Amino acid sequence: MLNSRQRAQLRAIANPIDTILQIGKDGITENTVKSATDALTAREIIKCRVLENAGISAREAADSLSLLCGAETVQTIGSRFVLYKENRKIDKEKRIRLVK
Repeated sequence: MLNSRQRAQLRAIANPIDTILQIGKDGITENTVKSATDALTAREIIKCRVLENAGISAREAADSLSLLCGAETVQTIGSRFVLYKENRKIDKEKRIRLVK
């Protein structure tokens, strides 16, 4: 569980990164979950977007995708949301170090 300082740190890290996952009219599919899991394994933090024709809100998408991927929802703003999942297997220099 993230505390408020860690959440603020992750929001600052996520601000300049590009959106790498879009959820469309099909909603959250197996392929979406696999893409998100792979991206979280490689990057630890991802920014996602819910398209207007998706039929679900960004909050609903963030909650269900984080549950399916075992990640934490960092923030939800408008149609975008940020997910974080610590990966201990990647290089220590590339790993995000959270404040206590």
